[in-house]
Amino acid sequence: MAESCNFSSSVDAVPGRKKQTLCQPCLRKDLQTTADVFCSEYDEFQCNECSKAHTVYVFMQNHKLGNASEMQSKTASFDMKGMDNCEQHGKILEFFCEDENQLCCSTCAIMDHRKCHNVVEIQKIAGKLRSAGSQLKRKLEEVKSNAEMIVKHTESSKEQLSKDIKAIFVKIKRMRGDMNKMFDDLEVYVTRETDVFQAEVTNKLAKKRSSSEKHMTDATKSLEIVDTALQKGAPSQQFIVEETLKKQVNELCRDVDNECQQLQVATVSFRFDETLKFPPLSISACVPGKLTLKYTQPEAKKSVVPVDPIVKLTKITSIDLKQTGDDVKEPLYSGLDFLPDGRLVAVDNNNKKCLIYNEKLKKVGSYQISYHPQSVVAVSEEEVAITSGAQCKIDFLRVSKSNKITLIRTCKVKSKYESICLKDDIHFVIGTLDYTRPVCIVSISGAEKNFPVSFPNKKYLVGDSVCSYIRNTEKIILTDMHEHTVFIYDVATNTRVVVKDDKIEEPRGVAIGPSDCILVCIKGIHSIVQISQTGRIISSFKLDMVFPFRVCVSKDQSVLVVTNSCVGKRMLQLFKLT
Repeated sequence: MAESCNFSSSVDAVPGRKKQTLCQPCLRKDLQTTADVFCSEYDEFQCNECSKAHTVYVFMQNHKLGNASEMQSKTASFDMKGMDNCEQHGKILEFFCEDENQLCCSTCAIMDHRKCHNVVEIQKIAGKLRSAGSQLKRKLEEVKSNAEMIVKHTESSKEQLSKDIKAIFVKIKRMRGDMNKMFDDLEVYVTRETDVFQAEVTNKLAKKRSSSEKHMTDATKSLEIVDTALQKGAPSQQFIVEETLKKQVNELCRDVDNECQQLQVATVSFRFDETLKFPPLSISACVPGKLTLKYTQPEAKKSVVPVDPIVKLTKITSIDLKQTGDDVKEPLYSGLDFLPDGRLVAVDNNNKKCLIYNEKLKKVGSYQISYHPQSVVAVSEEEVAITSGAQCKIDFLRVSKSNKITLIRTCKVKSKYESICLKDDIHFVIGTLDYTRPVCIVSISGAEKNFPVSFPNKKYLVGDSVCSYIRNTEKIILTDMHEHTVFIYDVATNTRVVVKDDKIEEPRGVAIGPSDCILVCIKGIHSIVQISQTGRIISSFKLDMVFPFRVCVSKDQSVLVVTNSCVGKRMLQLFKLT
């Protein structure tokens, strides 16, 4: 058996014989030397020769050395809890088969491993493989650490789940608070908007009532005169009364008829959006519904056919727009509007100027601007607003009675603007540039909002389109030069009329004339076309200028001014409206 198993025993397995403890450093050198001492620092048995290193090296001088036999007895006293017994034979495990990596007792070695070539005593190989214990220890510590981590993870997951559930109820409570705040803010918003609208309606109704009461008084007085003349007057007196009162009565009839056709009913309604958006959005940024404040005509009045009188133009004067000493280019008036007192305000896009003309088109004031102005609108008696196609802002200028122009303030906005006109006393209607909503509403403080109108998803560049607004009927007029089209949008009904005709070739500027008719500059055929609000072309007036560009009508609707864009032949012409 000794030959077949290649045993190299230094200790006979004879009962009563004391086992020897070998020097572990010598074993690593394949030497079998009896151990004399035990180094507790290295946990290692050593012979006297190997232990001399403790006297040679300074870092080993503090190591504690003990008697090997004593340490052997202490080691032997360790309770292995049956781990050193063979499960098959019940004997002490004394050998290790390196070929099959298996522990063996003496019976296993003889019976099961006789053909193996590397069956060695555990005592010999234990010294050589001393690091296995520390590696096993590391693995067990790692297993313990991972198990502890799993335990902590389960506790943490349990706590986090509880926190998440609590957070849901906190969020529900916060959302309830946000909703309550939203409705509180909504009440404030609706109160403010309806108060302003109610005050406006009340003021209009008071004016209309006062006017009608005056008409009643005038009619009563005239009736008394007519009745008296018919009852007591001679035929000649009756004739004189009739002829004298005819003009007055006609004017009275016309005024009352106009009032009848313009009777309106103010309505207020609120419709919630299907999807509510909660704060932190402010109520002004996102109203959770649509507040509608509008005027409507009674059904009985809707059947009245509107009268569209033909507007006639009679030229009063004309001036050539030439480059002067301080101009860098030939003037190009991209914006025109009349002040209430009849003075004309023009903005020169090429030379960055704002200019004032009197009723005879004599230049009486000028102001240098730092940017290229795009359009202008008179805001009050002595105030105008100017847009810029390159900058997101509106400048407000004061135009004094002495024609001195000063900058009052600048209002920053979100978009670039082309045309501008008044919607009411505190809002503008704006034609936008490079934006999918071609027309929007802007307050005098710069707050933007959209019309409830379905505009086509189209962007306009400078010169492609301008807009205007008819207050009485809530209609938006939008020109499209490249499409040769004029669009008339009805804000109240969200409908539109598309005006296309041979007379509509490259429409440019637009203005609102007498009886709220629409006057459009037509570049292609050098004319001004009059269009009704229903889209019917009423008349076309041929101009003696090439490429008419911008047009505006005075506040009393008595005169019209138009300018053109033809290079080398630019002019400004004033017409009487009848």
